[in-house]
Amino acid sequence: MENISWIGAPISEFSQQIKAGLLGHAYLVGVHKGYGGEELTLELAKAALCKSAGEQGACGFCKSCQLLDGNTHPDLYRITADGNQIKVDQIRELCQKLTLTSQQGGRRVAVIYHSEKLNQASANALLKTLEEPGEGTLLLLQSDTPSRLMATIKSRCQSVHFESPSMEVIKAWLSTESGSAKDVTWCLPVMGGPLELALALKSERYAQLLQFRKDWVQSLSSGHLCASLINVNEKQASDALKVLYLILRQKLIRQADLDALLRVKVTEFGMKVMDTYHKLSVMPNVNYLALFNGFILEYNKLAR
Repeated sequence: MENISWIGAPISEFSQQIKAGLLGHAYLVGVHKGYGGEELTLELAKAALCKSAGEQGACGFCKSCQLLDGNTHPDLYRITADGNQIKVDQIRELCQKLTLTSQQGGRRVAVIYHSEKLNQASANALLKTLEEPGEGTLLLLQSDTPSRLMATIKSRCQSVHFESPSMEVIKAWLSTESGSAKDVTWCLPVMGGPLELALALKSERYAQLLQFRKDWVQSLSSGHLCASLINVNEKQASDALKVLYLILRQKLIRQADLDALLRVKVTEFGMKVMDTYHKLSVMPNVNYLALFNGFILEYNKLAR
């Protein structure tokens, strides 16, 4: 996916810092991957390594840019989670590499994707490099949920300023990507952002989200779990829980005259659903049928 127009402004601002000689040593890119956080972070890395960066980022033509396009630049280091965590050995190895001399005679740049997945040990291992980065070293920490990062990590990084695109911009972009004028933005909170939604539209995932929405509404009304919610895998369960949360949130928004006590109960129930979603990755052998039936029973009790 190209032409993500809303990441242009932070790239330009970052490039101006480079040209003015004001570039810091560590930046937090608190932009969800669904809004182009990964693409933005890589573009900032490219600008920092480019030999002729302009106001809109990397030039795309110099040797450094050619190496980056070929994914062979020796001074760019990328870290992604090993499973559900970024482990201490990954960070120790990265920090060791950052002490080496640049092979291209410029900066050494480390990109850490989904840095909220740093565990206690790996975050502590990164702190020393953040405090004493060494000359010509740049660290870029991308995070879907920067609030989950250790305060000591965040305090040692400058924040990349990012303004989320308006709903009109998102709708126009999705229309171009999907080739359809139909408004599909109801599930943006489920998907995390327009990029992930665009991918879902090109697969069966979006149709499944629609089915989850229909079946949750019917299940909450009838008290009985509907078909698409009975046999789900872990990935589908995550989507199903987010759709349930969205339904509950929309209920609160649309029913302004809802009894105050019931509004509190529905809010607390929605928070429980999302808390379960966040814990799914560390819950062993989840019985999703029992979990979903439990939610149906709990909702019907509070709605009485």
